Amino acid sequence: MFEKAGEIAGALWNALNENGSQNAKDLKKAAKVKTDKELYLGLGWLLREDKLVVAGDEKEPTFALK
Repeated sequence: MFEKAGEIAGALWNALNENGSQNAKDLKKAAKVKTDKELYLGLGWLLREDKLVVAGDEKEPTFALK
């Protein structure tokens, strides 16, 4: 599971690096992540590594790289 989390985080990072700030739905599609659970697993990884900025509100957050 640890490896998979890292792979998902890498895919999310690449999608954000190529496309800039995105909401969860667009980021999930751009990174080709299958489930919301995987999306938030990868986002958590990036947040823990302090590589992610979260803006917007709780209903519609947007994510960008620092």
